[in-house]
Amino acid sequence: MMRCSATFLIYILIALFFLTVLPATVSAHAVMVRSSPDKDSTISQSPPQVDIWFNENVMSAHKSLAVINSSGKRVDNKDIKQEALDPSHIFTSIPSLPPDTYTVRYRVISADTHVVSGKFSFTVEKPD
Repeated sequence: MMRCSATFLIYILIALFFLTVLPATVSAHAVMVRSSPDKDSTISQSPPQVDIWFNENVMSAHKSLAVINSSGKRVDNKDIKQEALDPSHIFTSIPSLPPDTYTVRYRVISADTHVVSGKFSFTVEKPD
């Protein structure tokens, strides 16, 4: 009986050692690390699409990406795609945009199954 308790105590001490000494694995959510056009940028002509890259792959299901003008109207082609060879990259095509400030809204599911959403803006300036 005593031997069983001693063995159990040793297992508890080993488990406590690993829980306190070794760093814990933190499951982080996907974070947007890059976009095209760049966040808060001013560009001279309309881009053909809006791209977003995350710091980790995002799931292919339930993603959304919308480009909205300053009047609140959605102006993208509603054709969001995810790059097959780089699942951290999503994009949507857009028609030629007139000068205005546009808000890009996105929503994805990160690898740890958490919903991640955000937004950023860019401006298409009037030509000289």
